[in-house]
This record gives sequence, C-alpha cells and structure tokens, in this order.
Amino acid sequence: MRYFLLHILAWITFSGYSQLNDKLSKKAAEAEAFCKKNNMNTSYCFLVDLSIHSGKNRFFVYDFKTKKITSSGLVCHGVGKNSTPEKPVYSNDIGSNCTSLGKYKIGKRAYSNWGINVHYKMHGLEKTNSNAFKRQVVLHSYDYVSGTEIYPSHLTMGWSQGCPVVANNLMTQIDALLQKSKKPTLIWIFE
Repeated sequence: MRYFLLHILAWITFSGYSQLNDKLSKKAAEAEAFCKKNNMNTSYCFLVDLSIHSGKNRFFVYDFKTKKITSSGLVCHGVGKNSTPEKPVYSNDIGSNCTSLGKYKIGKRAYSNWGINVHYKMHGLEKTNSNAFKRQVVLHSYDYVSGTEIYPSHLTMGWSQGCPVVANNLMTQIDALLQKSKKPTLIWIFE
C-alpha cells in the first residue's frame, strides 16, 4: 500500500511539473514570436506565472536558443484592492497598488532605494498594463524576498505596490543580462 501511495504521489508531482513545463513552453514560443515581430531581444525573456503559489518560483528567465529556463525565483505581486498572498488582484488603475497582467518592454536602468539599488523601468505593451510607466511600475529586488522557495509558506514580506519584486541574488543575474542587451527585453506577467 505504501509503495502504491508513493507511486501515485510521484505521478501527481511529475504531472504537475509537466503541465507547468508545457504552459511555460507555450508562453515562451509566443514570447519568441512576439519579440521577433517587434524587434526585441531574441536571446531570452522573463516569464512571470502568477498562477503559481507565491512561495514557489514563478519568475523565470527563459533562453530562446536553448529552449530552457536558465534561472528562476520568487516574485512578489501587488498588495492593492484586497490582494492576498494566495490570490492576487490585478488592475491597471493609477494608485491601485496592484500588479497588471500582460507583456512589458524593459526600459532604462536606474537607481533604486531597495535591494541591490538597481531598478528597470517597465513599459506596458497592452491595454491591461498601459499605465505601467505612469504608475512607476519597475523591476527591482528587495532584501526580504527569499532567494529560495519557501513553500508551503506564502510570501509575506516584500509585497509590492504593483512591481515585480525579486530576491537580490536573482536581480543580480537579471541586471547582468540586461546590461548586455542591445535590444529591449520582454517581461510577460500572466496567470
């Protein structure tokens, strides 16, 4: 009986991973086509799947050439409109303090008061995130975001006002990539 239960648990775990992998692969293929069409960076993109538990990695650096995730980490979502660690609420409204879904172009690098003291401007490319720049939504890190998964706990520290906020170690990797990029890089936040 014990062997049977372990076998079932392994199958469920593998199936869940497979579904996640399939979903990210599909999003990555769409992202690559979008980047080619819009003259953006075709080496890599950032995929953020907010349907994943906030205590698990849900920010992914996806390499278009190898078709693999090269880095991943935790990412905070906005705290506005009664958003919870379990269930994000999305909005594009100025002052909402919510995350906005959709594709963004990563803009200029600038000084940040948080984390590794670097942030990148974000420009919304869809109706769902068209106010991102006006809302000062930026990609940055924060000291209290864990560098490793904390599941089954949820992220309780470091909630954002709508920004995708990552751990310092992941932001250091992201910053190195973005400083080398000759073309704008895509970050796609979805559920």
